[in-house]
Amino acid sequence: MADAIKHELKKYIKRERNKTLPEGVDFWDFDCRFGADELTCGVIHVSEINKVISEADVEGLDTFFLEVLAKPGKRTKKPEEEKEAENFLD
Repeated sequence: MADAIKHELKKYIKRERNKTLPEGVDFWDFDCRFGADELTCGVIHVSEINKVISEADVEGLDTFFLEVLAKPGKRTKKPEEEKEAENFLD
């Protein structure tokens, strides 16, 4: 069952990412929440979805709450300190 849920979520995210971007937007980002129910859910990153679904499956949860909402995202430049640190490692 967990694999079917992961597959449907992957299709949803792909479908949302393929939508036309509004002007001034660089990419589609996602706000995600996960928990046993809506009252106890916490914020997660989109890259953690498969992990938390697998953990829920291992724990034997019959149901869980997962919210994935698409939102416009804008890329930001890295601060100069991070660029200098990366150059130092080269």
